[in-house]
Amino acid sequence: MMAGLAATTLLWRGTVLDRVWTLNPTAYRQLSPFDSKVAILFLLLSAALVVSGIGWFRRRRWGWRLAVAIIAIQILGDIINLFRGDWLRGGIGVAIAWALLMYLLSSQI
Repeated sequence: MMAGLAATTLLWRGTVLDRVWTLNPTAYRQLSPFDSKVAILFLLLSAALVVSGIGWFRRRRWGWRLAVAIIAIQILGDIINLFRGDWLRGGIGVAIAWALLMYLLSSQI
């Protein structure tokens, strides 16, 4: 939902939805110069997450694999944030994504 919301607010500016960027003004400043290019990527991410969720809830192996791949990519992005010096966001992101990945890889799933 958040990736879709970010895409929407980057494509159609000046709506009431723009207020959501008050939660992360730094991200808005960094993303706003790229407008539609970044918005398209956010739409693709949103679609991938929806497809993964549908597949996973239908207990399809491809849905599980896609979810594992998306979380693994998230971990890589958070590690890059750590190397860039963003210790708080990178560290919290790695911890949460790692916990999700371990859950997905547990024998019960």
